[in-house]
Amino acid sequence: MADLTALPEDTVSRLADTFRLMGDASRLRIILTCLTEPIRVSDIAERLGLSQSLVSHHLRLLKSARIVRSERRGRQMFYALCDDHIQCVVEDMLAHVGEV
Repeated sequence: MADLTALPEDTVSRLADTFRLMGDASRLRIILTCLTEPIRVSDIAERLGLSQSLVSHHLRLLKSARIVRSERRGRQMFYALCDDHIQCVVEDMLAHVGEV
C-alpha cells in the first residue's frame, strides 16, 4: 500500500471535498437510492420525500464530483453510481457503523 501520509495536498483536498459531499444526509440518501439500479429524479424525489428541484441540485453536485453519472433513456434521465468504488465506500462505512 502507498504511503498515504505523503499524498499531495490537492489530492487530500479533493478527498475531503468528496467526503464532505457524501456527508450531507440528503445527498447520502440519494446515493443509497442509486446503489442498486439507475433511477429517475422523480422516483428519487418520491422515495425520499424531497422536491425534484432539490434532488436535481444535489445530483448536479454529486455528478460534478463523479459520485453519480447520468444516462439518457429516451426522454428520461436516469442516475446511478459512477463506479464500484463509491459502492464499496458506502458498504464499508455501513459495516463500520454497524459494528458493536
